[in-house]
Amino acid sequence: MTSSERIKEFPIVCVGGETPDLEPFTELVRRLPADLGAAIVIIDHVKHMADRLLVALASDTQMPVELITDGLSIQPNRVFLLERGHDLHVLDGKFRLTPVSKPTGWSDVITVFLRSLIHRWEGPLVAVILSGMDGDGAAALCELKSAGGFTIVQELESAVNGDMPRTAIMTGCVDSVLTIENIAGEIARIARAVKTEVGKPC
Repeated sequence: MTSSERIKEFPIVCVGGETPDLEPFTELVRRLPADLGAAIVIIDHVKHMADRLLVALASDTQMPVELITDGLSIQPNRVFLLERGHDLHVLDGKFRLTPVSKPTGWSDVITVFLRSLIHRWEGPLVAVILSGMDGDGAAALCELKSAGGFTIVQELESAVNGDMPRTAIMTGCVDSVLTIENIAGEIARIARAVKTEVGKPC
């Protein structure tokens, strides 16, 4: 599927990380405009992170924030949070939850979701890898980039744990390595570019 074919839908931005500190996620979302034009999906490996983020983000963004349930419709200008213990997929414009396929060892939930997006979402794709242990998400970055997606990683100096960003960078398929502030700016830039492309006459 070419990049032009992917403009049929709005962008999905997958933000993945692993940190008990809410700050990387809250700072990123806080800096995004409410009329972004993209769906933000946050995946964190830490237990109960989704519940804590739901409360924290309520005062940090004007975008609605929701916990993902099976069959929930994907909409732009919303923040979606995945609770630990599920693999996440997309099908027919909706989220699909399945039991986590790798219950022991290092999680690959981010990788599973990115690969589902690559094959089943017709809109632009953005993968954001934040601070975290191991390397979840890295295995799908080259595939996503080949499909016309954008890959962004938090700079190592600002990451509490640099394993996930470092592993992502080592793939050679990362477009940008940025601070949280600049990641938000890049997401907004990509979303604006998509709006402009969609608004062009055929």
